[in-house]
Amino acid sequence: MSKEFSLSEIATALDARLEGDGALRVTRLAHPADITSAGDLALAMDAKLLPLLKDGKAIAAIVDEKGAPDSGFLKARIIVPRPRVALAKLTALFAEPVIVKQGIHPSAVIEPSAKIGRNAAIGAQVYIGDNVVVGDNAVIHPQVYIGDAARIGDNALIYAGVKIGAGSEIGKNFIVHFNSSIGADGFSFVTPQIGSVEAAKAGSGGEVTASNTALIRIASLAPVIIGDDVEIGANSSIDRGTIASTRIGNGTKIDNQVQIGHNVRIGENCMICGRVGIAGSAVIGDRVVLGGAVGVADHVTVGDDAIAMAMSGIAGKVAARSIVGGIPALPRERLMENLFNQGRIKQLFKKTDDLAEKLARLEKKAEND
Repeated sequence: MSKEFSLSEIATALDARLEGDGALRVTRLAHPADITSAGDLALAMDAKLLPLLKDGKAIAAIVDEKGAPDSGFLKARIIVPRPRVALAKLTALFAEPVIVKQGIHPSAVIEPSAKIGRNAAIGAQVYIGDNVVVGDNAVIHPQVYIGDAARIGDNALIYAGVKIGAGSEIGKNFIVHFNSSIGADGFSFVTPQIGSVEAAKAGSGGEVTASNTALIRIASLAPVIIGDDVEIGANSSIDRGTIASTRIGNGTKIDNQVQIGHNVRIGENCMICGRVGIAGSAVIGDRVVLGGAVGVADHVTVGDDAIAMAMSGIAGKVAARSIVGGIPALPRERLMENLFNQGRIKQLFKKTDDLAEKLARLEKKAEND
């Protein structure tokens, strides 16, 4: 059953200003070009969408206070100061989560020593191991695995197919999406003698001077520790630590298909976008933003509040509050300068060719004189 709110209720929820008929009922959020009924609320917080309101079917809309036009053709409008914040609140208001019935599904397997909090909803074919602690109000979708001695805080939302390894420690209000892995062993191996990568790092030449005759596995002994209010997207992997734990700070949000290696430390309120790869023992500060497909080398430090542009390759220390981009990652000003100069190379070649031609004519003239 769809949700329904009055415009007055929506304005109150958004802490926004309402003009017009607050009694109008809304059942759906819609693009201004996609209005199909009187119950649709047009989202026109982008100024480019405002012209669609005048000639469209909308009778009510949400607009940005910076560009809110005269809209006498509407029966009501809600005016918001921060459109993206309003969108977050709106989508939360209208969201209809997939329900897992409260209680424990008969096909779930829960070891007797596990402790499950109040009001839990545990779906079909879930496995919860020995000495696991799951907090109050947890919602665990079907086919989730939680290994021995893992601890999960209150209000967890764990979607289908997630695997949480033994000993993992996870805080309150945790959300993790389909098929993510938390607490798999790290990718950590060593060769009996100096191997190809060690030799390449130590040398300065362009040839491989050593071979990997064998690969010896280094076990992962330390758990993953995740703070409060963390969200992890689908198909992401966070590996255990070798000796020191892999840690994710409070409030950090991790997108889909992200790989976080062993011993990595990520601070609070970071945004780690899709397909990022962070190699072992890297340290990511607080409030860092890593754009899509950024790669971070092992043992690198990224300072607080830094931003890495999409597809950056971070091979060395990134200063706090800096913006970097490119491969290897450079400060944005230097990157833009390099890109600008690359665009001038064609002109430089033409000028060089012209000068060479002039010089050749002068030399020929000198020979003839």
